[in-house]
Amino acid sequence: MAPACSACGLTFERAQGYFVGAIYVNYAVTTVIVIGGYFLLWAFTELSTAAQLALWLPVVVVFPIWFFRYSRSFWLALEYAVNPEP
Repeated sequence: MAPACSACGLTFERAQGYFVGAIYVNYAVTTVIVIGGYFLLWAFTELSTAAQLALWLPVVVVFPIWFFRYSRSFWLALEYAVNPEP
């Protein structure tokens, strides 16, 4: 990731460990999707818990890897909305 925006000069990483919040966002979104999906399939299908585990385990592994760049963008946008740089 670039240290700053080439168009406006916004510094992306403001401090060491700045994107730890993005990890929390990523974890929260993954948890909501998987637990919500589990209960939806549990309510409307006859899949066993083992079958659901086999279905949701790849999602738990792949989704956070794919979604991490979007969680970083969301975290940066949230920080910029709350505490903009001049």
